Amino acid sequence: MTNHDLQATDQKPRADRPKRRTFTSAYKLRIVEEYDSAPTGEKGALLRREGLYGSSVQLWRKQRQTGELNTSQTANTTTNKKKPEQAELEQLRKEKARLERANTRMSKKLQQTEAAMEVLGKAHALLEMVSESADSENS
Repeated sequence: MTNHDLQATDQKPRADRPKRRTFTSAYKLRIVEEYDSAPTGEKGALLRREGLYGSSVQLWRKQRQTGELNTSQTANTTTNKKKPEQAELEQLRKEKARLERANTRMSKKLQQTEAAMEVLGKAHALLEMVSESADSENS
């Protein structure tokens, strides 16, 4: 907390702190569609008008492509049976992403281990050659 956040008289936090905005799925989809259909020069105007950043639109577009953000979430026509399926699907996507990250990490570790084993093998062979040449010189 900064000094600016504290009032000089009663030393309490300010009540007028900005709140994080939340957006509905319908709003996100509408903005992504408007942004994608806008001519090149008007995309910035759309972002300024809505008070958004381009990175938000990119994130929402990615969510739409992966199925995290779709029209079935906006319409209340989904049945109770679909909601657990969507939650399960989302959980499976997260698990898949976690496993892919773990697989990438382990693949890199395996490559490092194989390279280290190759170096150790060459070092062992070199030490054997040095040992044999030292034995032959001493005899």
